[in-house]
Parts: sequence; C-alpha cells; structure tokens
Amino acid sequence: MAWYDEDSWLTAAFSPKLSTIIVTCIVALVLPILLHGFLYRNAAATASLPTFLLVGPSGGGKTAFTTLTERNTITQTHTSTQPLTVEALLPSPHIPASAHYRSAGDPAFERARRFLLLDTPGHGKLRHYATAQLADPKTIRAIIFVVDAAALAEEAGLNEAAEYLHDVLLALQKRYTSATTSKGPKEIPVLIAANKMDLFTALPANLVKHQLEKAITEVRTSRAKALRDAGAALSGGEDEVDEEKEWLGEGGEGAFEFSQMQEIGTAVGVVGANVLGQGEKGSVEGWWEWIGENL
Repeated sequence: MAWYDEDSWLTAAFSPKLSTIIVTCIVALVLPILLHGFLYRNAAATASLPTFLLVGPSGGGKTAFTTLTERNTITQTHTSTQPLTVEALLPSPHIPASAHYRSAGDPAFERARRFLLLDTPGHGKLRHYATAQLADPKTIRAIIFVVDAAALAEEAGLNEAAEYLHDVLLALQKRYTSATTSKGPKEIPVLIAANKMDLFTALPANLVKHQLEKAITEVRTSRAKALRDAGAALSGGEDEVDEEKEWLGEGGEGAFEFSQMQEIGTAVGVVGANVLGQGEKGSVEGWWEWIGENL
C-alpha cells in the first residue's frame, strides 16, 4: 500500500477524523508539560547547593559557627535539640575551588560561593540526626567536626570527642567498603575544627591531632575486645568474631592515624580557630579557606 492511497496511515493521520483530532490535542498539550517537568527537575538538581555537615560533641561551638555563617555576627546560642540548615555565602576574599578561573562579576562565580550548612545536635541521645545523614550522604560535600580544644585537655572531653569521631569515620569507611562499583563513592573530606583557640588551656592544632589519634586507637582496641568477648559468649568460645567491618583504618595491630583514611577517599585535616573573641567575633579564616577548597 502506497503512502498516497486512501487507506494508508499517512492519509488517515491528516484526515479530519475525530480520533485524529483527539490524538493531536493530547500530543500538543501533554508533550510540552512532560518536557517542561523533565527540564525543570534536571535544572533543580543541577542548582542544588552543596551541603557541609556540622557534627561534634555539645559545647564545641557548632551553633555559634552556624550563626556566624548565616548572619556574619555573633549572638547568644543555646544547646541544639533539632538539626538546623542555613544557606550561607563564602565570604571574601576566599574563592571556591570550582571558581578559581571565573571573574567576580560572573553569575556562576556567585553561585559557586553559596552552600548549605547543616548543624546537628551534639548530645549523645540526639546524634541520630547526624548518623542518618552519614548513612546516605548523597548531598553531603564535606564534614566539619567541631571540638572544644580546651575540653580535649581533660580526659572526659577527649574520650567523648574521640568516640564520636571514631563513629563518624567508621561510617565513612563502611560506606566505601560496601560500594558495589570499582570506582567507589565520592570522596567526603573531614575537617576537625578545633575551636576556642583563644583560651589559655586550649591545645594547639598539632596536639589536638595527636591526642585524638591516640584516643581513637584506644577506642578501637576497647571496642574490638568487646566484640570478641561478646562473640565468644554467644558462640561458646568456639568461633571467632570477624572484626574487619568494625576496625577503623588499617587492619591488624598498631596505632591509628588520620592518614589511614586517605585509602577510603577521606582526607582528614585539623585547623584551629575561635568563633568567639573577647566580646566580639573571633577568627575562623582557616575554616573558611578549607570550605572554599571543597566548594
């Protein structure tokens, strides 16, 4: 049957039939709506801002830093009981790593400076807000672990920070080792933001790093022993417990070091600062610089 025959599909398509008119109207109305929805979703996904997850023990200064980031000023803060997300702008003269070659008047440059800061409560009973984000960190660009550098000088404060940091790093390690592709998940760097450096009792950044590594080593050893004891009790001492999934860093014996996390795509750095000063806002330039490097 030729295309010009009376019974051909092309002749039927252009004939003034009711079915042809209905199909044409549906295509003319529905297709633009579907196309608009598809393009809108893609544009919204592209325009989503990177999120920096703020974690750490209570009293470290997370909420104070969040307030400073949002308002560029310091106000009275209280212990958080709910997560808080604020939209922030990387202050000048810091430049995002993704916009080094853009001019200041470029709209893309201004967009690259914007990010979200997600502040999570640091109390032990409320840390599930942070662990929920770590379980599926699709929108997390980086993690900022805020600690009180003065509290680390005492055993209680050091142990609390080390246990929490151990859990954060272990969650990132499990995410990497459980990946189903050879490429692995995206890298999520971690900044240990040592706050309150203006206090006389605050530990310097290099000592904060050393003390946390030492304390995490002890946490790792004590938890491994607890797993062995629990496994032996449940199995009657006949089977050994596989501790590989719960062992942070390199397997086997030895001290833990933050450099071991680079093997799972997690670079850990320590930068000291103080959000609050003597009656005014302090200096967090090192933190801004690190955020800019990861934007």
